[in-house]
Amino acid sequence: MQERKYSVIVFDLGNVLLPFDYEILIKRLDKIKPGLGKYFVDTYFSNYDFHRAYESGKISEEKFIERMLEILDHKIDAETFCKYFSEIFEENKEVTALLPALKKKYKLILLSNTNSIHEKYGWNNCEFLKQFDSLVVSHKAGAVKPEEKIYHAVEIASGLPPEEHIFIDDIEEYVNAAKELGWDGIRFKDNNSLFSDLKKRSII
Repeated sequence: MQERKYSVIVFDLGNVLLPFDYEILIKRLDKIKPGLGKYFVDTYFSNYDFHRAYESGKISEEKFIERMLEILDHKIDAETFCKYFSEIFEENKEVTALLPALKKKYKLILLSNTNSIHEKYGWNNCEFLKQFDSLVVSHKAGAVKPEEKIYHAVEIASGLPPEEHIFIDDIEEYVNAAKELGWDGIRFKDNNSLFSDLKKRSII
């Protein structure tokens, strides 16, 4: 593989550093009312544009919660919803274990399509976040991947040219958008393939 200078490693959050599982949410809601969990998740994903608007900061947290509680027929309150909606993450410790060593050689930036509820209730207290130089999150950046604006926000945070960035994300479309801007990219499939791709580039 051609030698390339890397100065910035950009990590996605969900399903790379923090796998998530909506089945956890479904099971908890089903305990309140049988079938409520599947109904909620199906409705949530069929109205994904609304969720994307929330992720990009175009609608408020209050408006989002109000809509979600309507879908749930107000079977739970706002605080319980925020907890249930966010307690779906589990740290990928094999990958987060790489961060301290990488930080010694590279700038580390988090780039995530996420929302204020997941940040506050789901991942904000994760210890591994301390390894990152910057957190570029969609609801604060006012844009979502694969929009150019959010990748440029990373470049502004790093202060370095596009070609010195490498991006790791589980969604190919988001990796390809980064490559179109001159970054390198790795589509995350599993831990072993990630480690192999990083070794090929002499990053680890």
